[in-house]
Amino acid sequence: MTGASHDWTPTELAALLAAEREGGPFLLLRDGDGQQRLLELTGERLTVGREEGSDLALTWDAEVSRLHALLEHLGGSWTVVDDGLSRNGTLVNGVRVHGRRRLGDRDVIRFGVTEATFRDPAKGAEETAAAAGDPALAAVTPAQRRVLVALCRPLAEPDGHGVPPSNAEVAASLAVSVEAVRSHMKTLFRIFEVPDLPQNRKRAELARRALAAGVILPRDL
Repeated sequence: MTGASHDWTPTELAALLAAEREGGPFLLLRDGDGQQRLLELTGERLTVGREEGSDLALTWDAEVSRLHALLEHLGGSWTVVDDGLSRNGTLVNGVRVHGRRRLGDRDVIRFGVTEATFRDPAKGAEETAAAAGDPALAAVTPAQRRVLVALCRPLAEPDGHGVPPSNAEVAASLAVSVEAVRSHMKTLFRIFEVPDLPQNRKRAELARRALAAGVILPRDL
């Protein structure tokens, strides 16, 4: 769901899903300590810079200028503006911005060494190109998809604790055997290339990858 690869904690994933379900545009990034940050994009203009008073204050990044760039809402879309404000430039999907650049859902913006993913769930809800373009992900069966939905759903509850359900809990919710769920989970871990992690983090990472790939959408939950 971002340009960089991270192992989401269940709490972080729950917060991200809640932001997506709200439907409004936001930025997703990690600070200098590796902590997830979500910035809701509101109003008409936001400043980005190293100064603490910036709307998006990247105080930990020495390569970010004091006033580095602007985020502006123009003609119904969010744009990033860097017309010489920054010393080291602003990049969108690896291409340097000269002036103004319109942002699309899941674009990755780089300010200094900090990457922020632009999300606009309302506009990107119909986009499933990531899954369609990967034969392995497109091959997820209906039964496996039901397991994924059951795995992701508790993480999206506003009052939930972001804890992925156990195999027994998934089995109970789907009225299938625990062994069937265990078999599907093993296959899904392989399909989504989930690394060897502590069990709760591994299940949360599977949920994150399914959502990032467009196999499961927030509206499914």
